[in-house]
Amino acid sequence: MTPSDDYQGDETREKRPTFLKGIIFLVILCIAAAGLMYAATQLRSAEGPKVASVTPDPLTVSVMPVRLASEFRIDETFSGLAEARRKSQLGFSSGGRIDLMSADVGDRVKEGATLARLDTRSLAAQLASSQAVVQEARAAHSLALNTVERQRTLKLQGHVSQQRVDEAEAQANTSMARIEAARAQADTLRVQIDLARITAPFDGVVTSRMVDEGAIAGPGTLILELVEAGHLEAKIGLPAVSAARLKTGDTYKLIADTGTVDAILRTVTGVIDADRRTVTAVFDIENPGELPAGAVVRLSMEREINEPGFWVPVKAMSTGSRGLWTVFVAAPSDTGWRAEPRPVEMVHSEGGRGFVRGPVQEGDRVIVDGLQRIAPGMPVMPRDATSADAPNEG
Repeated sequence: MTPSDDYQGDETREKRPTFLKGIIFLVILCIAAAGLMYAATQLRSAEGPKVASVTPDPLTVSVMPVRLASEFRIDETFSGLAEARRKSQLGFSSGGRIDLMSADVGDRVKEGATLARLDTRSLAAQLASSQAVVQEARAAHSLALNTVERQRTLKLQGHVSQQRVDEAEAQANTSMARIEAARAQADTLRVQIDLARITAPFDGVVTSRMVDEGAIAGPGTLILELVEAGHLEAKIGLPAVSAARLKTGDTYKLIADTGTVDAILRTVTGVIDADRRTVTAVFDIENPGELPAGAVVRLSMEREINEPGFWVPVKAMSTGSRGLWTVFVAAPSDTGWRAEPRPVEMVHSEGGRGFVRGPVQEGDRVIVDGLQRIAPGMPVMPRDATSADAPNEG
């Protein structure tokens, strides 16, 4: 064995807890716990735990007094269009080359004025030929009449038979028929020449022009559009209940973007439109010059609804259950005022207000703002607000 074999100083010894170390740890732990208990005792209030006992200040809210009504009135507005009573799309019944266009867009024309014309030289030549045929037929008829007279004279003298007289009379009748046929042909050509000209069927304004001189127009081709300028009518659709309140012949005020115009009710169709579920009322506008054709017009009518309730601002209502709404009423209590919820039913709404009904009494103060800060039973301080009722508040 060498001296290095007996040396054990580099070996690591295993540390083991001893009884003395455990006693020391327990003593330190007890001292720390005693210190914590002493500190807690010194910091504790002599009065015990503090509990809030002061009532919070009431929330100031704006309220409005309830005004109960047995009925209410609403303004209904119905829209329609002011249109010309007559509007014609004009064209030629036969084709041809356009020789004249005397009207342009925006022109005001009188009834009977010539607006366009076809080239009628070919028709004029045919008319001249037909008139010549008429003259020829008249000459033949005159000759046939003379022949009849001569044959009758000869018959009386016994020189000809009755057969010759009958033949002469038949020839005269045939020549007369030829005259009538030639006249009819001439009249047909005159009608064609007349139809080769477009005239204004009524006083109006030209709103469209589709062709110019020299163009070849086919039969029925749209050439001009004419709108009657002297008469405007408004057709307004409204529910059958509201239409029944209108009286034929009465004057009503129609509102347009350019102002108010007077209109006389001409008729109510009395037939409900299947798509719109409305009845059409037709009004004659008394001063058509004050309103352009195609303008939107509105008819305002007041309707009375026999339903009890009261008006409140929409902002004073919150969504309830089962389709109802909730309003909060500032109800008096022993200590002041408290917010009390009441369920209500919406009867009608318009703009920023609604007509509702529910367990609310005359004079109750409905809270009109700050609903997001209010809970049932919460103390409040009511403050009168400007009434949300508009005209016709019932």
